[in-house]
Amino acid sequence: MSVLSPIRRTVMVLAAASTLGLLASPAHSQETPVKFQLDWRFEGPAALFLQPAAKGYFKAEKLDVTVDAGNGSGGTVTRVASGTYDMGFADLAALMEFHANNPTAPNKPVAVMMVYNNTPAAVLALKKSGIKAPADLNGKKLGAPVFDAGRKAWPIFAKANAIGGVTWTGMDPTLRETMLVRGDIDAITGFSFTSLLNLEARGVKAEDVVVLPYPAHGVKLYGNAIIVGEGFLKKNPEAVKAFLRAFTKGVKDVIADPKAGIETVKARDGIINGELELRRLKLALDASVLTPDARAEGFGAVSGPRLSLMASQVADAFATKERINPDAVWNGGFLPAAAERNVFAAAKK
Repeated sequence: MSVLSPIRRTVMVLAAASTLGLLASPAHSQETPVKFQLDWRFEGPAALFLQPAAKGYFKAEKLDVTVDAGNGSGGTVTRVASGTYDMGFADLAALMEFHANNPTAPNKPVAVMMVYNNTPAAVLALKKSGIKAPADLNGKKLGAPVFDAGRKAWPIFAKANAIGGVTWTGMDPTLRETMLVRGDIDAITGFSFTSLLNLEARGVKAEDVVVLPYPAHGVKLYGNAIIVGEGFLKKNPEAVKAFLRAFTKGVKDVIADPKAGIETVKARDGIINGELELRRLKLALDASVLTPDARAEGFGAVSGPRLSLMASQVADAFATKERINPDAVWNGGFLPAAAERNVFAAAKK
């Protein structure tokens, strides 16, 4: 009678257990990995995504989410399209542009949740320039990086406000506000909550800055949305729904307690100025998330006619190769129920 070695006996027991289905199937306990890229650095608004991760909301939905910084919406769209990232946060206009200029791309990203219901794009000038309203921009020198959302959508703003004769100067994003302060240009375009604070960091007082938000001057473009690669969406529809549920819970937490949200950003990037980023987050929420349009349409959702108008405007302003099909860039079928998306109740009165 042979005696089995302990190792061989263990192997046989495991094999028998596996045959009988006694071992837990990894499929039941495995988390779906999700690689997510932001549109920009770890600044205040990044709390909207870092908070649900820190609170364990993604984990509770069986998702293993990694959130990385970005360097512009265009780059985020491209990386999701390439499959380098599964999901991302990007300007809807940049997504529309990609679709229209890359009609044969095999993995075109799709927007599944609107976060910035109103574009944060704005024109900013110093009061001493004499610029007070859009009409004062006629014949002026404007500056912004070539990929800036406000600069690319400028033809829409110019048409809505009958502005002409503007000349543009391009620069690196880090020089935009510096050139305005130096007087090299008369005005800049940028996200209101970014450029205003950048000007303050260069010694300009907020009361000495004129801010002309695009939404307040006839440009009703949507801003940033959560986007998903086509392949990932088809393969993991339930994971996308789970992501949006967890994200919505996190948004409510950030709206209810912005300061706690900034702590999660600081935990990710310890060199940020907490007080500055708290202001940036609050400005972003007020300008783009908790807006009258968002209340009317429902957080996360879009209006069909407004989306169609934007698609037409972006195609014209960006001179895209093909016209933009709004139904191809947007899919609201993965959103949580409307009641679940009522983030406005979390706002402190």
